[in-house]
Amino acid sequence: MKILRLILGDQLNSQHSWFRTISDNVLYVQMEIRQETDYAYHHVQKVIAFFLAMRHFADERRAEGHQVVYINLDDPVNTQSLTQNLLNLMADHERLEDGTPGLPFERFEYLLPDEVRLNNQLRTFAESLPIPVQGVDTEHFYTTRDELTRHYGSKNFIMEFFYRALRRKHNVLMEGSGASLQPVTGRWNYDEENRKPLPKNLPVLPPKLYKHEIQDVHGMLVKQGVRMMGTVDTSHFIWPVTRGEYLEMLDFFCENCLLYFGSYQDAMSSGAWSLYHSRLSFGMNTKLISPKEVVNAAVDYFLNHRDTVSYAQIEGFVRQILGWREYMRGIYWTKMPEFAHLNYFDHTAKLPDFYWHGRTKANCLRHAVGQSLEYAYAHHIQRLMITGNFALLAGVHPDEVDAWYLSVYIDAIEWVEITNTRGMSQHADGGIVGTKPYVSSAAYINKMSNYCKSCHYDKDKKIADGTDGSRPPCPFNSLYWDFYDRHRAKLERNPRIGMMYKTWDRMSPEIREATLKQAQWYKENLEEI
Repeated sequence: MKILRLILGDQLNSQHSWFRTISDNVLYVQMEIRQETDYAYHHVQKVIAFFLAMRHFADERRAEGHQVVYINLDDPVNTQSLTQNLLNLMADHERLEDGTPGLPFERFEYLLPDEVRLNNQLRTFAESLPIPVQGVDTEHFYTTRDELTRHYGSKNFIMEFFYRALRRKHNVLMEGSGASLQPVTGRWNYDEENRKPLPKNLPVLPPKLYKHEIQDVHGMLVKQGVRMMGTVDTSHFIWPVTRGEYLEMLDFFCENCLLYFGSYQDAMSSGAWSLYHSRLSFGMNTKLISPKEVVNAAVDYFLNHRDTVSYAQIEGFVRQILGWREYMRGIYWTKMPEFAHLNYFDHTAKLPDFYWHGRTKANCLRHAVGQSLEYAYAHHIQRLMITGNFALLAGVHPDEVDAWYLSVYIDAIEWVEITNTRGMSQHADGGIVGTKPYVSSAAYINKMSNYCKSCHYDKDKKIADGTDGSRPPCPFNSLYWDFYDRHRAKLERNPRIGMMYKTWDRMSPEIREATLKQAQWYKENLEEI
């Protein structure tokens, strides 16, 4: 039986059972298509990373003996449509070069996509084919698409409880057996010990970087007119794009960063763009490396280095992958496509242009946005408590926030982006993902970073005092109270934030009025911040 198998750009799992057997009757197909480069305004480094990773993957499978057809973006036969390319490939194999009949494909197989958009497209395509079709699991995640739903049924989703269930199921950082299986140390979660600011004298190693030649790929993208954002150094490419490189990056993280990861995973610094973060997300999201490999390697390192790596470090890391990553995927497949249209606060504002160019007087935003444009990367607290926090306080429409996050980050694929952005960051889901909106004033930003020290704005002010020569008040301060005031009806009864309304009510009427007036000016002049 002659089989055609499709591999999408985020399905580069060389450990998949498909590749255990080499057969001349199986043809794999990969393709670079405008359908995928153009559905979002992607960062240039994101597009390059995908294409390099895909090309390396195809070459490695060919070297193993597999039959692979790879369609480049500028290939004359490329229709730029996933399904039309597949149809053309099928037709080509039904006839030989001289026009005589060939050996047609008798079966089409594809790995189940992680996005609803592609899942629907391939399902419709499969229904139109006259041959048998099978959608196959990617063999990557800890969980199935519906595991979160089966775990909770119609109950509220709480990440912590799902995380604990997965820890038990996969025996990660557990001890004992059967009914006596308990978390190592007796505590499930060390989140309270994962919120420390970066000490002044703590050394931060330069991140591990790579040097890939990208002139050909970049030149092709420019010549083809692919619309991209951000910047890239065309003399070399710093991101790993092969499985081997991501395994090296994993080793680098365990040996150099795990020691401090948990304690300082929420810290931010203008002097270090990746701190102790692993930067493995693109490798995992493209399936070059699996979450189980990452978790197992980190846990093994911890177990062999308990004298130097504390439990709070490894638990914080495991929670990000086994907890949040799997939980967000479950939310995606449970709540999409309706989730993509939720706007709990009815926000309507436009995203400020400085999110696309980085020119703003607010030091925290300038650094977080500028870093994102330069590296296609920012860690989770920069995304949540700087760029996301400001957009939420300013009342930006969640569609605009989604579009930016999906565009700018190298690891942004819809299943993980939209749940974190529209859910956790913007609380547009009304509390499906998180139990409270993640907003803060300048006090939190100052505590967790050094951004405020050299800022145009005064972190301690929420109202302009009219003093000549004084710095203007930090926009986060007045916008913070304005956010709570205008959404009081929806938030006041939330037990996690009720205290904020008591604090607001204790302020004098004059202070509250002036604060709201200051916030209104900022909302009307977002481009001037």
